[in-house]
Amino acid sequence: MADLIRYYSTNRNVPPATLAEALLQGQAADRGLFLPERFPQLTADELGSLAGQPYRDVAFAVLRPYAAGVFDDATLRALCDDAYDYDVPLEHVTGRRHLLRLDRGPTASFKDFAARMMARWMSVLMRQRGGELVILTATSGDTGSAVAHAYCGVERVRVVVLFPPAEVSDRQRKQMTTIGGNVTTIAVDGQFDDCQAMVKQAFADPALACIRLSSANSINIGRLLPQSVYYVYVYVNLAQLGGRDARPTHIGEPVVMCVPSGNFGDMMGAIIARRMGIPIDCIVIATNANDEVPNYLRTGQYRKISPSRVCISNAMNVGHPSNLARLVDVYGGWMDETGLVRQPADLERMRRDLYAVSIADDETRATIKDAYQRYGVILEPHGAVGWAGLEHFLNDRPESADHLAVCVETAHPAKFPEEIQATIGVSPEVPPSLAGLEQRRETYERMPARYEPFRDWLLARFAQS
Repeated sequence: MADLIRYYSTNRNVPPATLAEALLQGQAADRGLFLPERFPQLTADELGSLAGQPYRDVAFAVLRPYAAGVFDDATLRALCDDAYDYDVPLEHVTGRRHLLRLDRGPTASFKDFAARMMARWMSVLMRQRGGELVILTATSGDTGSAVAHAYCGVERVRVVVLFPPAEVSDRQRKQMTTIGGNVTTIAVDGQFDDCQAMVKQAFADPALACIRLSSANSINIGRLLPQSVYYVYVYVNLAQLGGRDARPTHIGEPVVMCVPSGNFGDMMGAIIARRMGIPIDCIVIATNANDEVPNYLRTGQYRKISPSRVCISNAMNVGHPSNLARLVDVYGGWMDETGLVRQPADLERMRRDLYAVSIADDETRATIKDAYQRYGVILEPHGAVGWAGLEHFLNDRPESADHLAVCVETAHPAKFPEEIQATIGVSPEVPPSLAGLEQRRETYERMPARYEPFRDWLLARFAQS
């Protein structure tokens, strides 16, 4: 029992929780975010043994120590086999630069990786514990559809997705609003930050104590742990990768990981993988015009952006990333849920390990065009922000030009057909996961960007009499 991993709150005002408790609570009772008390280490031999293995096997190896004491090996193995039944392509682009395409899941987004595992974890826990769980999720694009799809039909779980209708693409919206069943979607007349604030306030509201609430946003540790897996997967498989102008690597060689970032959950997956032993030389944090984190790393002063800036990389339109509190914690500081830095982080070490850059829409479009013309690669807006960020990093740090580099492509280009067509004159091929959306019937509710109507709606819908 002493070896079991427990999860503490970044606000450190509540006792550590088990994984089951952290999953079901979502946000800690003191409004902090859960992090593991320790990070299990992957040795060079263990990493070498994972090279060339199916994604589901890598997921089992990475998640097993975190899940110990909550999900036995047989259960976890079955859940990994069931969740990860699709391809995870690693694409060589040029030199030692690669794309990790996380867009082949059932909703064509990287959010599938965490949502599918979380849904399966929650399903097991709710079968064991009984009762009903209400999942609250705010989305700026892809989270809502991934969560809605992953939890659709899961017994004892109801899902409520809040989204800003002016900031999501038609296909992103229809992926959420055509599911029905145990999934309810609400269009909030505001921005993503409004949706996220409403969800966070609900978790801390004693008036909702009669409803068992949890989250599928990246405030839930159940999102971050599965997202760490693909950084391990891509690293061990770089050793298998050839290419006309690429050379194979070996376990132990450092790598640069570039992560387009909005709420910073995906970036925290890379932080976890690094803490587990993946030799990530630098994590490139590429944001859109919502540049609060690049400014923080540059100046040491954190200032939220409110309202958040609307960009074509819509899933990254976040003016106050929840997971920044976790990042600050990992580097020895303390940021509370409001964004106030109560104890400074080690900025010198952060600047050594991280490189943050903001990419405006005009550069995003120019990057989409350049990548297509030079390499025949179609990037969607979020991936283009990442690729542009990697180019900035390599230009600023020429000593890293020969390092292995991987950029994360977070969504399928077909989710943004109008933008791709307008930029490069090509209509992206629609994957099976997006086929037929236009013919499906949409159903969703509308709500103002105020907490009180949302609270009253939750009580009317889910409160136990």
